[in-house]
Amino acid sequence: MHWKKFFSTVFLVMFQLFTFVLLAQSANFPVPSGNSNQLFYLQRTPNTNTIVCELNLKNGKLDTETPIHVFWLRYGDKGQREELAYIQRKFAYGISNRKIAENQYELNFVSYKKYKMYLQLAADGKYHVYTLINKKMCILNKIYIEIKGGTFWVPHVEYVEISGMQPTANQPEIERLKI
Repeated sequence: MHWKKFFSTVFLVMFQLFTFVLLAQSANFPVPSGNSNQLFYLQRTPNTNTIVCELNLKNGKLDTETPIHVFWLRYGDKGQREELAYIQRKFAYGISNRKIAENQYELNFVSYKKYKMYLQLAADGKYHVYTLINKKMCILNKIYIEIKGGTFWVPHVEYVEISGMQPTANQPEIERLKI
């Protein structure tokens, strides 16, 4: 009977340690910087590789066919920039767009069409991506996805955390969504 309790206790301690390591890892994600065209970025478990969404310019002007360019920053390797693979672009992290007005586009990830974002030219003369965070229209800065198991094609998403800034109040907003 003592052995059963001993192994249960060891298992519990190991599980808690493993959970602590995962949480500590997610707190240490690098923040991409130095890209003046960066609109927002996406990070997710199980590694620090980051997806960056930047304004797509052609000859200094917005590419109206593909206004958003999405690529990796492979922090898990050497921090190099790398294009999305075909499958990633078409089934996961690619962004589809639809022009809804002059200098305004409705956006969504190809993998989750329900979540709407809006690229538009703001009063400051720059393009920003806007989305609802806590029922307030905010400038999107970051998306974090917590994945717990699942498969390559169907990961089990525990939650999605959306971070942004209220444009008029200049107040940060963070919302955690269960998917």
